[in-house]
Amino acid sequence: MTSSRRLSTVILPIHRWNDGGRARWARAEELGFHAAYTYDHLAWRTFRDRPWFGAVPTLTAAAAATERLRLGTLVTSPNFRHPVTLAKDLITLDDVSDGRITLGIGAGGNGFDATTLRPVGEEPWTPRERADHFDEFVPMLDRLLREPSVTQEGTFYAANEARNIPGCVQRPRLPFAIAATGPRGLKLAARHGQAWVTTGDPKLFEAGTPEQSVAAIRDQISRLGAACEETGRDVAELDKILLTGFTPDRPLQSFEAFVDFAGRHFELGFTEIVVHWPVPDSDFAADTELFERIATEGTSQLG
Repeated sequence: MTSSRRLSTVILPIHRWNDGGRARWARAEELGFHAAYTYDHLAWRTFRDRPWFGAVPTLTAAAAATERLRLGTLVTSPNFRHPVTLAKDLITLDDVSDGRITLGIGAGGNGFDATTLRPVGEEPWTPRERADHFDEFVPMLDRLLREPSVTQEGTFYAANEARNIPGCVQRPRLPFAIAATGPRGLKLAARHGQAWVTTGDPKLFEAGTPEQSVAAIRDQISRLGAACEETGRDVAELDKILLTGFTPDRPLQSFEAFVDFAGRHFELGFTEIVVHWPVPDSDFAADTELFERIATEGTSQLG
């Protein structure tokens, strides 16, 4: 993955494929986005009682509806995934798309994904338990996507002669974009990631300022650099992806607001900024014409 200033989008999996779904993915390619991602959840926040489709089938259909656009999850997690079955799905996606898949992956949160597969009354994993699962999940998935047969027994996951032939189209495997801000996750990004993902500091979303957010993100990037140094890796090798919509800024409020926002964050070292496809009556509501102008002209204004 090469460093540059790229703009991508997230298309939430909320549209019936033949009633707006296909059209949005095709339009994302027409607008020139570098990539289009989707969330990988069983349900999500205010969309819990609204249509919500599966990420893997959606991306498979999107691969058939596009030719150049990179595709991926932003992000999936161990909350309801197993590395063996996820590897099989990813290899298939990479094949169908002819090598256009990026796996965005994180430790997961404590929302609906954390409880849907649990017996009623059973507590979801604690942050430490999520980190423990993530620590084991990512290296095993790495092996499964690189090797034709894997046998491994861990604390949480096992693979018994798990076969993954022919492997990924992208070699040695499709890229990982690892979402992390804590020390253990940052180490995983340094060791296994081709990219690192952040949404900023969630504590600043409601009451923080854009200046405080930039400072917090700068600190995250510094800690990523330290994790890379510890593992003997150059932090410049990792693409740095900012998923917008979770900082105090409002980059889709106007064209000028986006250019200012993007400029400040590219200067921090980000190589890719991701904006949400507008969803009316939601936190991601935005003017469609403005969104399309940002897609086609936004990064060209940054010099």
